[in-house]
Amino acid sequence: MLTRKQHELLMLIHDRLQAEGVPPSFDEMKDALGLKSKSGIHRLVTALEERGFLRRLHHRARALEILKLPDAQGGMRIKSQNSFRPQVIQGDFSPLMGRAVEPIKERGAVEHLPLYGKIAAGTPIEALRDNGNFVEVPRSLLGAGDYYALKVSGDSMVEAGILDEDTVIIRRDDTAENGAIVVALVDGQEATLKRLRRKGNTIALEPANAAHKIQLYGADRVKVQGRLVGLIRKY
Repeated sequence: MLTRKQHELLMLIHDRLQAEGVPPSFDEMKDALGLKSKSGIHRLVTALEERGFLRRLHHRARALEILKLPDAQGGMRIKSQNSFRPQVIQGDFSPLMGRAVEPIKERGAVEHLPLYGKIAAGTPIEALRDNGNFVEVPRSLLGAGDYYALKVSGDSMVEAGILDEDTVIIRRDDTAENGAIVVALVDGQEATLKRLRRKGNTIALEPANAAHKIQLYGADRVKVQGRLVGLIRKY
């Protein structure tokens, strides 16, 4: 259970992240909660960290990540969009977390998805499409819809668990909610994998690496081409 102040602070951070993509400053938190000093905010943030509700990213100023939210009764845990990480399939389709499994041998247990070249997870590059290459993906990873795969190039999404040379699985879509990781086509010719933020007529393509800058575009310059659902990593 959270105290009233802990709950107020958690929801304040969550709402600001959803609206603007960045958390409030400690001064803003202090004023919003009616506290006299920032030391009280530090104690509340530490308490929320210890209870597993948020995480401080120590290499970035003002960087807080919501890990879960209480429901109205304080019980259910809800993942925040900002803590989304794709499902990962390693080598022989063994899951990253949990027990090892046998390689899939059953006929029809895999889908052959088209592999559309390399996509930058750093600076946008021209979208490449090669209809001659495919990647095998467990059918259990996929839901309804149309899917394709892209090879990641770059390190701008490492804090979201997406590494250089990973193969990302994309569900074809032309819409996405704020905070979703998407394939975005910029000016009709350059594709990039980023977290999507909308504010008014502006779209921000946000990296998950402090060494990279957020890219801002007019809404008419960016087209969503798909949403990230998982990735394959080989060792």
